[in-house]
Amino acid sequence: MYTFIIFIHVISAVLSIGPFFALFPLLNRMKDKNKEMIDTSLEVFQAAIRLVKHAGHVLVGSGILLVWQGNWPWTTSWVIMTIVVMVSSIVFLARAFKPNIRAFHAGTIDLDMLIKKLKSNVWKYILLLSIMLWFMVAKPNLW
Repeated sequence: MYTFIIFIHVISAVLSIGPFFALFPLLNRMKDKNKEMIDTSLEVFQAAIRLVKHAGHVLVGSGILLVWQGNWPWTTSWVIMTIVVMVSSIVFLARAFKPNIRAFHAGTIDLDMLIKKLKSNVWKYILLLSIMLWFMVAKPNLW
């Protein structure tokens, strides 16, 4: 059972970061300023965020099971740091994308600013998840 949970955990980790790499070509195509292309691209962008969000739920659930089944204490430094980065990524995900897309639809920011913000936030999110991935794989003893 432990091996199956690891498999689920790895697949959900891939699904929680992988779709963001596919968003870069999408953001580049949005520069054409074709309204139909922009609307479709933003829908795809939001669908990718939903996929990442739901994969994150599976990632958290399987991670809890792995810590419990692996006899890792919750006070282990890498477990605590993974949780800290995970909470940070959840807060970041909630603030990084949807508010900017809403601001674009409201006319508060223009397309070029939207693309710039979304690209920057995608990279920041990838960095956050890479740090979390490092904690989970390397399991460093920080204290």
